Amino acid sequence: MDKMLVDSSGDVVITNDGATILAEMDIEHPAAQMIVEVAETQEEEVGDGTTTAAVLTGELLMHAEDLLEQELHPTVIVEGYTEAARLAQEAIDAQVLDADLDDDLLERVAESSMTGKGTGDVTADVLAGHVVRAVRMVHDENDGRFDRDDVRVLTRTGASSSATELIEGVVIDKDPVNDNMPTSVEDATVAVLDAKLDVRKGEVDTEYTITSVEQLDAALKAEDDELRGYAKAFADVGVDVVFCTKSISDRVAGYLADAGVLAFKSVKKSDARAIARATGAKRLGSATDLDESDFGHADSVSLKPYGDDELVFVEGGDASKAVTLFLRGGTEHVVDELERAINDAIDVTVAALDKGGVVPGAGATEIAIADHVRAEAAGIEGRKQLAVEAFADAVEALPRTLAENTGMDPIDALVDLRARYENEGIAGVISSGRSGEIGDPVEHGILDPAAVKREAVESATEAATMIVRIDDVIAAE
Repeated sequence: MDKMLVDSSGDVVITNDGATILAEMDIEHPAAQMIVEVAETQEEEVGDGTTTAAVLTGELLMHAEDLLEQELHPTVIVEGYTEAARLAQEAIDAQVLDADLDDDLLERVAESSMTGKGTGDVTADVLAGHVVRAVRMVHDENDGRFDRDDVRVLTRTGASSSATELIEGVVIDKDPVNDNMPTSVEDATVAVLDAKLDVRKGEVDTEYTITSVEQLDAALKAEDDELRGYAKAFADVGVDVVFCTKSISDRVAGYLADAGVLAFKSVKKSDARAIARATGAKRLGSATDLDESDFGHADSVSLKPYGDDELVFVEGGDASKAVTLFLRGGTEHVVDELERAINDAIDVTVAALDKGGVVPGAGATEIAIADHVRAEAAGIEGRKQLAVEAFADAVEALPRTLAENTGMDPIDALVDLRARYENEGIAGVISSGRSGEIGDPVEHGILDPAAVKREAVESATEAATMIVRIDDVIAAE
């Protein structure tokens, strides 16, 4: 189920994304803030599994409290949890599927991450396809290296999520600096400029005294020549489109329009970087000494209306190292949640490609972790064994919660999961909406990146052991 977060000014966020919920909540207790940091770390490192990490931290702390009441020393609990976390990582490595990471497998990973996040079951597979194609394009263009900024996400209301498009290039929300400029340019030469196109000003305050009309005319002509020179400089070297991160004066805009050059001002630095990477253009520090090697190329640069706005589509760039997922939704709340889901899907797809493959989802990996940790706990001497077993119990809270969310009896489901895992080596909670069953998640295409599980175990264990070591909260100056 989703949560509605309402702040003091009445702004509303509707989501079930763990990191977003914890970030938006008004949390004061310092220990609770540490759990928020766990979710934030999970989000930064792998992009998904934030709820898993936060829930696991809470379960570890709950079981630690029981152990403290049984008079186990905090150091013993910390040592037991650390040993159990190492065993958990072994179990995760053993669960990694020995399969090629083809597009179909990656789509299952992306779709699993979006399940239940407001994308709609009908469109989740379509969106997963867009995500995988976007990641593949950037991944392959960069020789297997991935820059997260090269997959951009832009949202607009006014259509259903099934109208989402994958654009091979960059889409930005900007208007031309002059209404007389062309609205579409094919086979465009593109310049990206990090300088003002306006009259130069001295670095110190200077006062000029003009004593005649001729001097005034000369000053105005010099100013006009300077502004006209900017437009002429771009036109002479064949530039069709200028993206400027700073201001463009109205007079320069008029001269650029006369020369048939399409120009945009105050372009965000991130947008300028993406356009440069997509087209192969260099970021220019001035509009003088321009050279053909400084410019990029795009098959087309065009303005398209969407509602009250016009968006700029830069498509088919020579370098083509940037793509845009153009998301659509019926309302702002829908597109906001859809954007969060898509960003998670992008991150898990990259994690699967770059950080160690995929494992069965639906709680199957957690059942395998708990089983392995319990099996090894029997060989651990002393009270530390109790902490290791408590870790296994904490991990099982995740599949138990999944079962409860699907309407199953959590105790019966957990017993069935253990039995099936013992007999068949894999068992997960398969949900069909409002009901669930025990089955093989791989057969149903429910897969998670191994990196998500590894990071959740590591960050949750570190946070829990840090809090267990605290015996008092003291107000500081």
